[in-house]
Amino acid sequence: MSENLLEVDHLTKRFGGVTAVNECSFTVQKGTITALIGPNGSGKTTVFNMVTGYLKADSGEIRFRGEAITRPRPADLYRRGLSRTFQQARIFPELTVEENLVVAAGYNSRQLFGRRVSDSDRDRATKMLGEFRLETLAQLPAADLSYGQRKLLEFAAVLMSDPMLVLLDEPTAGVNPVMIDAMEQHIRERHAAGVTFLIVEHDMQLVMRLCDPVIVLDQGAPIAFGSPDQIQKDPRVLEAYLGS
Repeated sequence: MSENLLEVDHLTKRFGGVTAVNECSFTVQKGTITALIGPNGSGKTTVFNMVTGYLKADSGEIRFRGEAITRPRPADLYRRGLSRTFQQARIFPELTVEENLVVAAGYNSRQLFGRRVSDSDRDRATKMLGEFRLETLAQLPAADLSYGQRKLLEFAAVLMSDPMLVLLDEPTAGVNPVMIDAMEQHIRERHAAGVTFLIVEHDMQLVMRLCDPVIVLDQGAPIAFGSPDQIQKDPRVLEAYLGS
């Protein structure tokens, strides 16, 4: 039986009188590329924010690698092997592309600019830039990158921690088809190397060819879980999302 890397149990979040996430429960098994899909406003990013410590849950439990995460903190989870990206790529625009990766490896600005970064971490950053085809941009300010390149840089940065689980929030939103293909290739390559993924994504063609299983949220709660074929035939999903 596969190991549950992430367990979300009855997670709930309210904003005033609106329940954004309602008793949400699901698991992410080690070695999968799991999708979390649903209509706009179904609670997907709110779930991501609670799991990764950017938003406090009103109730419910989160377990990562079998251990309860009672007070999720992004930095602590990052060190434990859980990292994420955002809908709008979060990078350091004033730093170079290479420096963004070095910082992601755990260096502060004093170490970075004081040239006390180890050769091994610089080598890792150079290798990562090569994998993401950003090596020719290494010395450019990250602010000069295109929207799609920023998304690639953010993805590369979260991988600098050698994570076990990566949460990708709309990794292909707003990028061109060439960049979508590149992002898919990087996800597949990292998955083959042992990284587990949980992905929020609206591109259903990408989801159905890349992800298995698929979790469907509606009004803050899961309504279906299964393989892409099962999800595409589920009448509840067709009514709530795919058929709309």
